[in-house]
Amino acid sequence: MPLELLLLGVWRLRWQVASAALAFLLLGATLVILWPRQYVAEAVVAPAETTGLAASTLIQGGLVMPGGLLDTRAGGNFAIYLAALRSPEAVAMLARDTDILTELSRQKREGATGRLRTLAGFPPSPADLDDVDRWLDRNLGVTQSLATVTTSLSIPHPDRLAALDILRRLHAFGEAQVRTSLDDLARRRVAALEARLATERDIYLRTPIYELLAQHQRAAVIASADEAVAARLVSAPSAGLWPALPNRPLLLMLLAVAVPLACTLLAACRVLLFGVPAARESRPAGARIAPSPILARKREE
Repeated sequence: MPLELLLLGVWRLRWQVASAALAFLLLGATLVILWPRQYVAEAVVAPAETTGLAASTLIQGGLVMPGGLLDTRAGGNFAIYLAALRSPEAVAMLARDTDILTELSRQKREGATGRLRTLAGFPPSPADLDDVDRWLDRNLGVTQSLATVTTSLSIPHPDRLAALDILRRLHAFGEAQVRTSLDDLARRRVAALEARLATERDIYLRTPIYELLAQHQRAAVIASADEAVAARLVSAPSAGLWPALPNRPLLLMLLAVAVPLACTLLAACRVLLFGVPAARESRPAGARIAPSPILARKREE
């Protein structure tokens, strides 16, 4: 079909396109306005290895381990810290120390599916650890900066104070997991070296064992004394005074652009499938249609 005919067909459907676009805009705007809003708690962290006096650097004896210049993935203790934020232990901690189970149970009861199940006589079961695991995996945002080595952590929640509390607890839990693993590793190595020294009689072997023992004792002291061994807080957890999710102005603007375009595209598809609709002739009320000259000539003959 030529482009001129396609545009003509869309133009003849302009009122249908405008009506459909207006209806969808009203429906979408209503859903956006009625959608429950949430506060977003955010924090910015950086790997502790980026500091010259970091625990990892001192434990390594002042030697900086070479890393890939093009590899932007987290490594070392910081990678363990990020993995601990979504671990089953973190899920159990949230279920034990926060009201997340109560909140998820309420959402399951008050949701559309929960109301239907309650009306049908099969009320939804209370939330469990699997629900908390899915909630944490879906809502915890970990975004690495493209310009710096910092990483942003975010948690949305209907309650502002609850969002801040969850984010603080997750950060403290990740730090504690890394610190505990470093401390346990140092203690086991110190115990093994002390046991070896108790049985070793060769003076030439005892000297390097003493040096290794001193290094691991120093590592245990540094890991227990440093405030941050995995992630250093660049910006403490904070949340805005007003709900930020969903972003209503942005969604309404996207609807105002996408809905008319979609309706116009559907009208173009209709023209391509069924042809150009016939034009509607407008005439005054009571006016008679003039007979065709060809039909008048045939009647005279």
